[in-house]
Amino acid sequence: MLRKIALTLIVLFVATPAFAGDKCNKGNFVGSYTSAQLNRDVFGDGSVLHSYVLQLTLHSDGTAHLFFTGFPDYMMTAGTGTANIGSWTCRADDKLVVNVIHPFYLPTVVDGVNDVSLSRNFRDTYLFTITDDSTLTQTQFRRRRYTPTQDPTDPTAGTLLPLNTNVVIFNRLIASDADLLAP
Repeated sequence: MLRKIALTLIVLFVATPAFAGDKCNKGNFVGSYTSAQLNRDVFGDGSVLHSYVLQLTLHSDGTAHLFFTGFPDYMMTAGTGTANIGSWTCRADDKLVVNVIHPFYLPTVVDGVNDVSLSRNFRDTYLFTITDDSTLTQTQFRRRRYTPTQDPTDPTAGTLLPLNTNVVIFNRLIASDADLLAP
C-alpha cells in the first residue's frame, strides 16, 4: 500500500509541471487585448504625434481580428490599411501563433477625384507567449508582402520580409463599470 502511495505521489510530482505549462491549449486567453502605441511620430519629422492602439481579439472558434487605430489617419493623403482578419492556433511548445491578412491602399486621383487604390496585401504571422490569463507577449513577427495581382491566401507566394523580434505587450481589455459609478 505504501508503495502505491509513493508511486502515485511521484507520478503527480513529475506530471504537474507538464500540466502547468499548458496555457495555450486551455484557451483562457481568448478575448480582447490592447497595446498602446503612445506618441508615434506620424510623418517622421515631429510635426504630428498621435497615440494609437493595437486591438487584438481572439475568438473561441480560432478566428482572430487585429486592428490598428492609426489606419484611418490621413487615409486620403498618406495611404492606409484595413482590419487584419485571420486565425490563431497553439503550437506544441505552448506558444500562440496568429496569422492575419490585410490590404494596404495608397492615395490616387480618379477623374479628378481623390480616392485610394489597392497597393499591396500583407500576410502577417505573430508569435506570442501567454504570460498569464490577462497578458500576451509578442516575441516574433514576420510579414509576407503581395502585389495586388498575387494571392495573399497562398502562404508561400509573395515576398517574405525579415523577422522582427521586438517585444510588444498586449493586455486584456477587462470590462468595468467604474466610469458608470464615478460621481
